[in-house]
Amino acid sequence: MLLYLCLLFSLFIALGSMNSIKPERSEEHVAEGRKISLTCKYEGAIYNIQWYRQYQRSRPEFLLYITEAGGIHPTESDFSAHIDKTEKRVDLEIISAKETDSAVYYCAVTPTVTGNTITLYKNLWSKDNTILINIHQREPLSDKHQ
Repeated sequence: MLLYLCLLFSLFIALGSMNSIKPERSEEHVAEGRKISLTCKYEGAIYNIQWYRQYQRSRPEFLLYITEAGGIHPTESDFSAHIDKTEKRVDLEIISAKETDSAVYYCAVTPTVTGNTITLYKNLWSKDNTILINIHQREPLSDKHQ
């Protein structure tokens, strides 16, 4: 059975400081039970990067945020995050992919300096912001492969 996860990363741009964030890849293939690493690259100065998950017909759910210094909040989570300031990238890791991880995932950046807080973020929806993850069940080993 094949399960397709469509991960849509919302591209946020801070209008006052031109901070931006976008996904690194548009497609992933992974077996159920394997680790998935979702990567977003950012530009500009940041305060933190947040990750959200949204199930079909549901509102977005906050997962975690990671600060520029690498602090993760909340610390108790089914997810892990890492930040690389040199490459200006942040990774959200799902340690063991399962069917319930099928959802839309978003990354968002909070700038260190803001201008107009009323129009701080502009949500730019695009097919280029979609990451497709193919999760399939592992095949049992047959006698000839053992």
